[in-house]
Amino acid sequence: MSSLNKKVPRIAVFASGAGSNANEIARYFSGKSIADIALIVCNKPGAGVYQVAENHRIPTLTISREQFLKGDAYVPELQAAGIDFIVLAGFLWKVPMPLIQAFSNRIINIHPALLPDYGGKGMYGHFVHEAVIANKEKESGITIHYVDEHYDHGSTIFQATCQIDEQDTPDTLAQKIHLLEHAHFAPTIEKLVQAL
Repeated sequence: MSSLNKKVPRIAVFASGAGSNANEIARYFSGKSIADIALIVCNKPGAGVYQVAENHRIPTLTISREQFLKGDAYVPELQAAGIDFIVLAGFLWKVPMPLIQAFSNRIINIHPALLPDYGGKGMYGHFVHEAVIANKEKESGITIHYVDEHYDHGSTIFQATCQIDEQDTPDTLAQKIHLLEHAHFAPTIEKLVQAL
């Protein structure tokens, strides 16, 4: 297929909170023809990511725990929307097998630590930064990885690090991690969708 006829990959961004990463991703791809941020999926009515969706004119899908975890995982809705690739950007539910199977090697996550350390159930957001600081680590960072049936377990795609200073707190470390996320997540997504 020539590049002229190549379908632009359609990305669904899953988020549970304020959506700062979703906003950076939407901003990065806005006006580019490499990929289309076609859907924002959220499990928390009223979350800040809905404002991000509105600002960027991206359709949204609100999902329920029952259908996501014990039903069809919204695979039919995602397929109907023509989704090719899924990005988890602060999405806190474990991804169920029907979704993993339907989008094999096409679901990625960003984690605010250097996996395999500080990953797993319950290790997200502030809990990660508190644990890293409590253990007096000298560096932390981000891991972008493929999603499999275990929390924070799939193959690593990309890592970036930052130094931790003696005066750092979980809050200041969180700010450093956000800078890394915003700098590296969207360009990594771009590389991956270009290879689709």
